[in-house]
Amino acid sequence: MIKKEKMGKDVLIRRWVPSVLLCLLLLWSSPPARGGQTGPAEPDLASILGKTAEYCRKLEASVLDFFCREEVRETLDLTQEADISLGAEPGMDGIIMARNQFVYDYQCVRSGGRLKEKRTLLEFNGEKRDEPVTVRRTNGVAYDNPFLCPVVLFSKNNQSSYDFRIAGTDRINKKDVIVVEAVPKASGDGSGSLFLSGKAWIDPETAEIRQIELTQKRAAWDEIFARREKKIGGELRLTTRAKFKTEKNGFLFPCTLTIEEGYLVGRYRTFKRSTTRVDFTDFKFFTVDVDVRSD
Repeated sequence: MIKKEKMGKDVLIRRWVPSVLLCLLLLWSSPPARGGQTGPAEPDLASILGKTAEYCRKLEASVLDFFCREEVRETLDLTQEADISLGAEPGMDGIIMARNQFVYDYQCVRSGGRLKEKRTLLEFNGEKRDEPVTVRRTNGVAYDNPFLCPVVLFSKNNQSSYDFRIAGTDRINKKDVIVVEAVPKASGDGSGSLFLSGKAWIDPETAEIRQIELTQKRAAWDEIFARREKKIGGELRLTTRAKFKTEKNGFLFPCTLTIEEGYLVGRYRTFKRSTTRVDFTDFKFFTVDVDVRSD
């Protein structure tokens, strides 16, 4: 009798365990009940592009008048140009580097689609100055105010030149953003019709572009870069990164601009000729609006 009882329990266990495992598997794999929490919805690319086009329309119709502090730091590798001017000094390894710092009081006025800039040089390499300047003193890459940088990729007219895709998500200044990449549409020969590509970190709710990166290839359009390509023996790789933080009347203003001037030498090596970093701080706003006549 004892032997038969033990065998009966063994049989029950063998039958019961697979049934429990099957129930647990079904519960684990079953979809959530209707009305339950299903997680965040997938971002809609067409919606994001429509919102960014509208944001860029307002940027292009903006009326601005503000002051800020503009601090420029540049680092140049002039070894390939055998140039020891611009404050450059040859190092022990033969590399000729130059480092300069400029601090400006910067005024930006934009009206009727035209941008006017005024600068007063406050400091140069730590030396106090008070000099109105008509041309920004920089020996790296000349740059424009990055306020309108998003228009390059995301204005309604320019979007037709690019193929876009959602590359992922990120978080900037405690805000969730969508990363959108843009590459030039292929031309008839299969190559890109433009030399510019990029990506942007976009607030999916407001379409504000909180960070943008642009990469420029080839320099046929600019004689200075074309000459440098020939002298260095490489192909231009110009990368511009702009970050936006200060907000006023629905617009984001730049806080940092970084420009890296590199040249692809061979298949894998890039010679970095210059890096320029610009920090914008201490904003004082007088006018930030949209020209309704442009609507």
